[in-house]
Amino acid sequence: MSNLIIRKVAVLGAGVMGAQIAAHLINAKVPVLLFDLPAKEGPKNGIALKAIENLKKLSPAPFGVKEDAQYIEPANYEDDLAKLAECDLVIEAIAERMDWKHDLYKNVSPHIGANAIFASNTSGLSITTLSEGFADELKARFCGVHFFNPPRYMHLVELIPTAHTRPEILDQLETFLTSVVGKGVVRAKDTPNFIANRVGIFSILAVVAEAAKFGLRFDEVDDLTGARLGRAKSATFRTADVVGLDTMAHVIKTMQDNLADDPFFPVYETPAVLAGLVQAGALGQKTGAGFYKKEGKTIKVLDPKTGTYVESGAKADELIGRILKRPPAERLKLLRESEHPQAQFLWAIFRDVFHYIGVHLESIADNARDVDLAIRWGFGWNEGPFEGWQAAGWKQVAEWVREDIAAGKALSKAPLPSWVLEGPVAEQGGVHTNEGSWSPASKTFAPRSTLSVYGKQVFRAPIIGETVDPKRYGKTLFETDAVRAWVDDRAGEDDVVIVSFKSKMNTMGPSVIDGLVQAIELAEKSYKGVVVWQPTSLKLGTPGGPFSAGANLEEAMPAFMMGGAKGIEPFVKKFQQGMLRVKYASVPVVSAVSGIALGGGCELVLHSAKRVAHVESYIGLVEVGVGLVPAGGGLKEAAVRAAEAAGAVGLTSEILKFVVKSFENAAMAKVSGSALEARSMGYLKASDTIVFNVFELLDTAKKEARALSAAGYRPPLSATQIPVAGRSGISTIKAQLVNMRDGGFISAHDFLIASRIAEAVCGGDVEAGSLVDEEWLLALERRAFVDLLGTQKTQERIMGMLQTGKPVRN
Repeated sequence: MSNLIIRKVAVLGAGVMGAQIAAHLINAKVPVLLFDLPAKEGPKNGIALKAIENLKKLSPAPFGVKEDAQYIEPANYEDDLAKLAECDLVIEAIAERMDWKHDLYKNVSPHIGANAIFASNTSGLSITTLSEGFADELKARFCGVHFFNPPRYMHLVELIPTAHTRPEILDQLETFLTSVVGKGVVRAKDTPNFIANRVGIFSILAVVAEAAKFGLRFDEVDDLTGARLGRAKSATFRTADVVGLDTMAHVIKTMQDNLADDPFFPVYETPAVLAGLVQAGALGQKTGAGFYKKEGKTIKVLDPKTGTYVESGAKADELIGRILKRPPAERLKLLRESEHPQAQFLWAIFRDVFHYIGVHLESIADNARDVDLAIRWGFGWNEGPFEGWQAAGWKQVAEWVREDIAAGKALSKAPLPSWVLEGPVAEQGGVHTNEGSWSPASKTFAPRSTLSVYGKQVFRAPIIGETVDPKRYGKTLFETDAVRAWVDDRAGEDDVVIVSFKSKMNTMGPSVIDGLVQAIELAEKSYKGVVVWQPTSLKLGTPGGPFSAGANLEEAMPAFMMGGAKGIEPFVKKFQQGMLRVKYASVPVVSAVSGIALGGGCELVLHSAKRVAHVESYIGLVEVGVGLVPAGGGLKEAAVRAAEAAGAVGLTSEILKFVVKSFENAAMAKVSGSALEARSMGYLKASDTIVFNVFELLDTAKKEARALSAAGYRPPLSATQIPVAGRSGISTIKAQLVNMRDGGFISAHDFLIASRIAEAVCGGDVEAGSLVDEEWLLALERRAFVDLLGTQKTQERIMGMLQTGKPVRN
């Protein structure tokens, strides 16, 4: 395959999707031209400029760092079409109107470079029909590339070829989207709404139909179909409100217009309640009302019988809640046999989706894996529908579905295909095996893609039915209750020790520190380095994290109960010494970060020789939330780095300037909104690596450890002469804190905690410019931590956090 380097991308259309696709490309350091119509008043690029400005205000944020909006270059179709020749990829993202798209294509196609890929971000229109009228040469470079909203956060991109698209074009684009943009690519057939929207919207329509049949409220349905089923917390109707009811109605209409021969066609009728809301202009979150409406602080839900909004809060029955916690096979059996309307509803929506994907797999996708990954990554389900079916017992569930079809209970009379009930799938107990996932067209279990980009993924996205378990993979060097140290035992890959934590949220107590130190000692004898990597980064429907939620407070509680605040000091000292062992190991220790790295997790990151972070990494020192100060060396590292930064520019007499940002980060418990922001906050260095695909995190971290080793890695020399800001720096910071306290912005206890942070980062009660060592700074941290732990208000904060998971402000 020839090497495609995307040097610049043009996005046609500065609407919601186009602008956000442009933003995420900028996150990935890909230069972007954002096109729209010429403005009728003001600057010609006014529409694109306004869209770029609006991106800065959106939540969730499209940019990893808001200031990067400056790198999107605005353009218009009247003056700037010649610039398309500079672009290696052109993505059209205008409104879902075939005629509008064709008009635009006529305008832009003469200007597209001879080797550029042209793609439409349509959510469901026919790619083949879109390409009509193109010259054959452009047809061969045209395809669909469907991002999901919001593009930065949704892992899925569907890639849709026409019969004319050259295979190498698809391979090149999949490689770019996977590694550079960080997406999970699923290849879909050119059928209406492709895979994710086809199955996902059917699932929502089935929920609407079955909820009406069993007389359930919208909020009741959302409690039943969200986190309890391992799906997005926004469940069904809240999700519809977020997406926009007009958008949803449009996607449904695409199915109505193009699937007249589908045996489920009657289900595609726009639900009356949805049509009524759209007609009334109640389009969901963007208009302030849809299925839900917020009045003051009260969330109300639509009562479809009266058309009015009533207070929400209907929940799953306790019995149903217990059933949903049972193993998959038992859960489905109990739901099917129960006469409770909520149970009957849940069985019905499972059955409807199983029936639908069984009937439609061959027409919409190459294999069952693509359906499951599309739904997981596009709709936030923890497991795809085929995975759920297989986990619950393939043959038995298939028989139940067949019985319901025969009894007229299903949404269609279409029979299940023969491959569901007999042959290899029935014999193997499902569609997913170690050989691959079932492809009805080829009547084989199709293996994973062999594109070279996937060689960077030690673990591919996991699928139920495959036996590759990241927690058991490779050769175990040693394992305790707290950690597993192992190597990737493939040839040429077994020279780096990988440490994975086993604690809840990968928190760190004495046993984790012991395991980490043991792994470092082992690596120093026989290996090139250590990588700290957590298999949980691959676990959920949408991948990522946690790296570590910090110190394990629960593990420290017995010491506190026996010895009070002073009893915790050995725990804190052990943590500090563990972090120094990481920093001064004679082999490089590389932290492979994804998701949250908070408190002690952040301190481990700071002490590592290098950091490899997934772009969605949320890093910060957050101890003030439990009334404490960072005491695992995080504040010490802030002082050391400030001294280094001041020394590098000859300003050691003005160290306070270099300390202030780190003080604010810790005192305000600031957490980065991305790895890109973590770099600007100082938690990552400019030399650290940011990866966009979480499945490449481990491989990249191992390569970085090897590269450091090959370059003759030596740990830093122990810092014994660190100039600090001293008591004058503390006084300057405290003066600002007094104003905040007296103005009512922070409490007296907040003032106390922030003052102790200031003392630690400024080096304590010494003259400005005094030279101290790391042990001095660690002692300041430790003393502040123990002193605060002895206060009633900090103890209240800790208990509040342990009981509710939320910070207490006192």
